[in-house]
Amino acid sequence: MEKVKLVVQHREAAGSRAARRLRREGRIPGVMYGYGKPATLLSVEPTALRAALSTGAGTHAVLEVVFEDQKKVHRAIVKEMELDRVKHTVTHIDLEEVRLDEVIETKVAVHFEGLAKGVKMGGMVDETTREVTLKGIVTSIPEHLVVDISELGIGDAAHVGDLQVPEGLEVLDDPETVLCSVLLPRKAEVEEEAEEGVEEAAEEAPAEPEVISKHKEEEED
Repeated sequence: MEKVKLVVQHREAAGSRAARRLRREGRIPGVMYGYGKPATLLSVEPTALRAALSTGAGTHAVLEVVFEDQKKVHRAIVKEMELDRVKHTVTHIDLEEVRLDEVIETKVAVHFEGLAKGVKMGGMVDETTREVTLKGIVTSIPEHLVVDISELGIGDAAHVGDLQVPEGLEVLDDPETVLCSVLLPRKAEVEEEAEEGVEEAAEEAPAEPEVISKHKEEEED
């Protein structure tokens, strides 16, 4: 994990009313907790937070949190961020203080790499799982994990067990969990089902009885 400095400010008042007031002033309310200590109320400038989370490590950076009126550095990670449903801006942030040698469990994004063979044949990639839980030392947690899907044909799937995981890290999710699969486009599925239905109906239909001409019978007599 990359270490990034983040300057924050103390805030005195808690509660939703105080938080709304901070947002109107253009600041993001938040808390920092860890090691069994009481949560510390804080606020941060949106531009400062955006800059801190825009490095190569993204939201998985180790933040060197410094309160504006102090010199002490608190190393912390982003534990949770609340977003506005409409504007998609950060409305609240939870920071968790950590030690650099500490083993943590955290959610990490999954990136799909390569163009699946099935897509070249007209299929489409259906992404089922976009993040997994990773366990490891704080400084070793990557921004994302990668799975190569270039060999997937139509009907194939990539699973958690296919992820490329750096040494020393552990994925806690079930290895059989599907990350993505390659499917036929919906229109093609409908047409294929319709064709199968016609074929099945033709196979199950009773054979027509043989009709013998009356004249032919008389001739045979």
